[in-house]
Amino acid sequence: MSGFLAGKRALITGIASPRSIASGIAQAMHAQGARLALTYAGDKLKSRVEAAASEYAAELCLPLDVSSDEQIADAAKALESHWGGVDIVIHSIGFAPRELLKGGFLESVTREGFSIAHDISAYSFAAMGKAFYPLMPESGGAMLTLTYLGAERALPGYNVMGPAKASLESAVRYMAAELGPKAIRVNGISAGPIKTLAAAGISGFRDMLNATAQASPLCRNVEPLEVGNTAAFLCSDLASGITGEIIYVDAGYHIQGMPNADIG
Repeated sequence: MSGFLAGKRALITGIASPRSIASGIAQAMHAQGARLALTYAGDKLKSRVEAAASEYAAELCLPLDVSSDEQIADAAKALESHWGGVDIVIHSIGFAPRELLKGGFLESVTREGFSIAHDISAYSFAAMGKAFYPLMPESGGAMLTLTYLGAERALPGYNVMGPAKASLESAVRYMAAELGPKAIRVNGISAGPIKTLAAAGISGFRDMLNATAQASPLCRNVEPLEVGNTAAFLCSDLASGITGEIIYVDAGYHIQGMPNADIG
């Protein structure tokens, strides 16, 4: 298959449904000729990821609970055994206990919940980077994670996920600095709100979708494939000079100082 990712070996985490951002990434990378390996977190999601694997001709479908160092190591061994290495690693994973996403930040936050959110949403990217970068060729590779505007601005209902995503974005910069001499690029995409299974746990998410569409310069929300196309570009040789960046794919929402209005 031709395309600007032809022959590249890509590991994609985070598919939970056809509306997942990770599904959009798999669709875009498959269209550009990448060879795919998908992961699932627990048997509950296995059949959904297997369906995606069939749709996008993925060669591997691996269990990967990122809270388990053993499963991360096992996934790395599976890639090495099947492909001899990997060129692209996609981290599309975030989680906080549902009760921490209701009410105010201080009202809901707990020591345990704060730790869980950071472990699954931020540390897991560093853990995956540590496990997978030795599998990347001398010519280099790319790692990419998904973040959100709540990392830098206080957004209602996002609560503990804000600090967790801020930690994740900082990890992008530290990983990019360390892996750059190995020609491995590390970036993040800050996607606008998309109606996914993960987003369903955020209190008032429907209102967030409506407000973002109204305030964005493009007057709409983005789709998973739009994020996927950007991910495919960032992980390709077309983006060979880009690392340590957070790229916004949010219909321009992040630039606004006030909602759209007819002025003058």
